[in-house]
Amino acid sequence: MSAGPSVDPRPATQEATGAGLAAAAVTWQIDGRLILDDVGVLAPPGAVTGLLGPNGSGKSTLLRVLAGVQQAGRSGAPSGGAPSDPVPATFGGTDLAALSRRERARVLALVEQDATTDLPLSVLDAVLLGRIPHRALLAGDSDADRAAARAALATAGAEGLAGREIATLSGGERQRVHMARALAQQPRLLLLDEPTNHLDIAAQLDAMRVLRDLAADGVTVVTALHDLNLAAATCDHVVLLARGRVVAAGPVGEVLVPAVLEPVYGVRVDVLTHPRTGRPVLSFERRPGTGSGSG
Repeated sequence: MSAGPSVDPRPATQEATGAGLAAAAVTWQIDGRLILDDVGVLAPPGAVTGLLGPNGSGKSTLLRVLAGVQQAGRSGAPSGGAPSDPVPATFGGTDLAALSRRERARVLALVEQDATTDLPLSVLDAVLLGRIPHRALLAGDSDADRAAARAALATAGAEGLAGREIATLSGGERQRVHMARALAQQPRLLLLDEPTNHLDIAAQLDAMRVLRDLAADGVTVVTALHDLNLAAATCDHVVLLARGRVVAAGPVGEVLVPAVLEPVYGVRVDVLTHPRTGRPVLSFERRPGTGSGSG
């Protein structure tokens, strides 16, 4: 599947050895089916990187592999769902696979899509879970932990939910709480799987504003997004996946163009320019004779 000659899907070698997130040759397969096939990713430091692609392209799996929740291996290693060689992923030049779970939790946080729990937790208690990597083993919540949790709730727009039970929340409310838990963790690398899922338009924009503010403060953000226009409006850098492979990666203006997007999504794409921001605005049209797409 061609992405056009002007877009190189490979991570930039010079940057990959420095700050930011870099992973190379990530492969994951289960029951003989390749989910990730020789994937390389570079997320520049202090920027918002959008992980894009149709449904089933491997975005969620890649995030879980990068976070160490799901193991994978180098390209060509036998996997079949079983662990193999550690993924060669680094952040700020540090090998993430070499860190203990506690050390890794001080560096990165993962916000998964539609994460649920059956435990009778209050929202505040759920957010306080993000403070565990920063306190002594078996220690209780300190005043500083509670202050950090409440600040995270406020940043995520969920301060009014602190006393509610998680089980009583709507999907959009749970999404804000998951974001707050990750913020309370105070990571330098934040991975998110569809953080705008279940949110209305205003809440989506608020969530992306939080991510942009974090990036401005030096946090490296990698977020899977379904909405290409939201990515065009808010991301600095994008990685486009299709069928488990990286098709293109680079600045928004170089990747979100018809020559790259049309073969991946099977639709006609027109790119306009936003009159105030100068960012791309995408318009989509089904091609005659095509069925419903998967993206």
